[in-house]
Amino acid sequence: MITFESDLAQEIVERTMKIIPFNVNVMDARGIIVGSGEASRIGTLHAGAQMALAQQRTVEIDGATMSTLQGVKLGINLPLTVRGQICGVVGLTGDPDSVRQFGELVRVTAEMILEQAQLIGELQRERRYREEFLFQLVKGGGISRTELDAWAMRIGVDFVCPRAVVVLNLITESLRPDLALMELQHCQTQLAGQRPELLTALISHRELAILDTFDPGNLRVTKSAFARKRLVALDAILRDTLETPAVMSMGVALSGIEGVALSYQSAQKTLRVGRLRNLHEALFSFYDLRLPVLLAGLGSGWQAEQFLQPLQHLGASDKRGTTLRRTLSAWFAHNGHPVATAKALHIHRNTLDYRLRTISELTGLDLTNTDDRLLLYIALQLE
Repeated sequence: MITFESDLAQEIVERTMKIIPFNVNVMDARGIIVGSGEASRIGTLHAGAQMALAQQRTVEIDGATMSTLQGVKLGINLPLTVRGQICGVVGLTGDPDSVRQFGELVRVTAEMILEQAQLIGELQRERRYREEFLFQLVKGGGISRTELDAWAMRIGVDFVCPRAVVVLNLITESLRPDLALMELQHCQTQLAGQRPELLTALISHRELAILDTFDPGNLRVTKSAFARKRLVALDAILRDTLETPAVMSMGVALSGIEGVALSYQSAQKTLRVGRLRNLHEALFSFYDLRLPVLLAGLGSGWQAEQFLQPLQHLGASDKRGTTLRRTLSAWFAHNGHPVATAKALHIHRNTLDYRLRTISELTGLDLTNTDDRLLLYIALQLE
């Protein structure tokens, strides 16, 4: 059965009474007044509305009818029908001959308002249903795979195509939780309007998860370039909506329903690694930071100690050690090309050769050996 709240009934009353010079009452499916231009009548039973509901027709209350019904007033009562169901009655107070001409106008207006509210309610329920689905995928809640598959089919989401989770994070820690939540909700509304195929879910008052498809198809672009394009497109939609600083990161794209949680985890890790490496950047992609993100799990424990040990020999606390670390980083950044590295450091080629020999001596690693070079590169990434 279609029902409506008292605030919606009162909205019908206020909107219709702006265009007609009579009092309007709105009754629910029980015949109880839930909205009225006469506040004292709200919550009382309307006999004329009960007759209209029982007989499923318009009922007029004239002088003769008033003498047989207790507590009624002159007027006309019209059933309200939404999607083929009678859900209430709208009544106009006054002599039937005077209000009759306005009855159909008020009824159509009321039904239009109810129909619109019904549609909005369904859209909101569908949105919450989709949001809860994504939340369960990224956070997990003990729901079986069978139930998740049925849920996916219900909302029309196909996981054969690879999908990637994008995390939007508000970085102003002092922002009040209620204001932060409101801002992320505005982002959801904006995305729903421009990209309705996306799934979004509020993970916390500062974090919004977005599930996007990731299929370059026949486009001759790298995954890195494709991911960057997707991030820039999302950023273009949300930047005008966001009033506080925010960053976004995209995780690894995976197919299968179980891949969503892994993509979300990689998006979070990508965000942490990206912010550590470049605090001024706002968009991060797993495909741009693949190696440091994958290595991030080695940042502690005995493995990390072994990886970092060679760099400790460079004497991190003195000026010389800092210079050697900067030289090593530049050398890797330019793929070991001596001319490009020397130019970037504004030093002579001979000076570069001297520094590289010094690094080899202090670390005990041979920069011409692939394994040794890899050890140093990983150490720099972990650091």
